[in-house]
Amino acid sequence: MKKIIIMLMALLPMAAMAQNAKFGHIDTQSIMQSMPEFIKARGELEAEQKQYENELQEMQKELQAKAEKYEKEKATMNATMQQSTEQSLQEMYTKIQQAYQDNQQKIQKASQEKLQPISTKLQNAIKAVGKAGNYVYIMDISAGIPYISETLSKDISSDVKAELNKMK
Repeated sequence: MKKIIIMLMALLPMAAMAQNAKFGHIDTQSIMQSMPEFIKARGELEAEQKQYENELQEMQKELQAKAEKYEKEKATMNATMQQSTEQSLQEMYTKIQQAYQDNQQKIQKASQEKLQPISTKLQNAIKAVGKAGNYVYIMDISAGIPYISETLSKDISSDVKAELNKMK
């Protein structure tokens, strides 16, 4: 009997603590998309991507013009000239493909470089709000969580936005 009473006394604080546990939820994507530094980075990335697209379009136009010229003059060319022109066209096509792949890698690298500090800043703000509010867990609803109880979990988006404003 004495052991049961001791065990209940030991479990009682844990049960009380579980009832007072605070849970929060947040939509990190919507907060990030409203951050001025994210908007600026997205604009820079879009401009860079547009520049790469324009360069590729110019290369494709040049290839198309040379291919059309080749088709018109093909009948009057000797075999050596045809082979040389076809090889040149193939090299241009390969160069365009390589440029496309290189541009994709550049955009991906630039995206990581520009967005990582923003993501880190947001995570730090979430951690600060979590610590200050004594939250046990903060769930990111943009991660596709199917259900969050509005009565048991608090939306801390405004708290995180306020913390982000302090970090400027």
